[in-house]
Amino acid sequence: MSELLHLISGPRNISTALMYSFGNRPDTAIIDEPYYAYYLNKYQVAYHPGTDDILDKMSTDPQVITNALFAERPEQYFFIKNMAHHLQGFNYSFIHEVKNIFLIRNPRKLIASFAKVIEQPSGVDIGVEREKELYDEIVAKGKYEPIILDSGEVLKDPEGVLRKLCEELDIPFTEHMLSWPSGPRTEDGVWAKHWYSNVHQSTGFISKEQKYVELKEHLEDLYQEVKPHYDFLYQQSIKA
Repeated sequence: MSELLHLISGPRNISTALMYSFGNRPDTAIIDEPYYAYYLNKYQVAYHPGTDDILDKMSTDPQVITNALFAERPEQYFFIKNMAHHLQGFNYSFIHEVKNIFLIRNPRKLIASFAKVIEQPSGVDIGVEREKELYDEIVAKGKYEPIILDSGEVLKDPEGVLRKLCEELDIPFTEHMLSWPSGPRTEDGVWAKHWYSNVHQSTGFISKEQKYVELKEHLEDLYQEVKPHYDFLYQQSIKA
């Protein structure tokens, strides 16, 4: 069976770019947010764009989804992109048996980006606190020490950080991870048209000029709520 490499991320975190990076390896299969429909159905989330389409095209049964993740594949590695807030309300104990990569982002930038699509995000939507909860669970019970990536550090030095990531995963680094063809991938979730326009135009990790982001008052409150969780995780992250 393929070795599972499990990404636990919040939204707007270059998670899709990282999935493309692994998907461009010749030895790796990828899957995009397999529990999204389960999450929308379980918690009756109707305000995400494309909800009806997602529920129509994906399984909402978490056990069926989990079983499919452990199916036989010809590739040596299987990269699973998951959102932290999707991993709740069911038996997700498989995370204690696989290699987990947490992907975080400065929540000020994360919230500003997310609010362009959903204007009133909650702490649940952005997943930072849930990432910290899952990190603590894995540290307490997991077979492998979880690895933390910060998107800002990845963008400072993609090759250097990805080399360190592969070393910690005990897999070979390949330069295939540094670039990919522009446009959508067949593995994209059905929500791609709502969220992936930037990554579809990219061919690699691109660092933009870092500017201070001013948030509206209600979003500033959310930032202050989740910042301590981010700060803790950032301290443990791979640095450029």
